[in-house]
Amino acid sequence: MARTSTYLNFVRQTQSAFEFYRSVFGGDFIGPVARFGDMPPSPDHPIADADRDLVLHIELAITGGHVLMGTDAPESMGFAVTPGNNVHLNLEPDTRAEAERLFAALSDGGSVQMPLQDMFWGAYYGSLTDRFGMHWMVNCAQPA
Repeated sequence: MARTSTYLNFVRQTQSAFEFYRSVFGGDFIGPVARFGDMPPSPDHPIADADRDLVLHIELAITGGHVLMGTDAPESMGFAVTPGNNVHLNLEPDTRAEAERLFAALSDGGSVQMPLQDMFWGAYYGSLTDRFGMHWMVNCAQPA
C-alpha cells in the first residue's frame, strides 16, 4: 500500500521521543523496534558497543494515518544531526478539543512559538517546538 511518512533523526533520543509521541497519539509501534545491534556484522560498518541498543528504525501511526519513522544517528557511523527550522510537522485534527489536547501534550517541556488562536484564514492554529526539538503546527479548520 502506498503511503507517506515523515522520518525523524535524533541524537541518542529516539526511544524517548517515540515513547513521548506514543503517549500523545496513542497506539502501538508498527512492527518491532529495530536496534543497531540487530544489524548483521560488517567489517566496513562496525557498530560501537555504546551504540548497539540505539534505535535503528521505529514507526508510529499518528493522526490521519500518517506515520512517523525515526532513528538514532550515531556519530560513530558518520551521522551528524543538525536540528533546524526546515521541517515542521503539520497536524490537522477534526475538532478544536483535539487540537487543544495535541497542542498541550506536544508543548509539554517544549516551547510555544504561537499559542492556539483563531486565524484570518478561518482556522484555529498554533505552533510549537517539542522537548526533542521537533517543530509542529496544529491547524484545525473547525469554526469557533
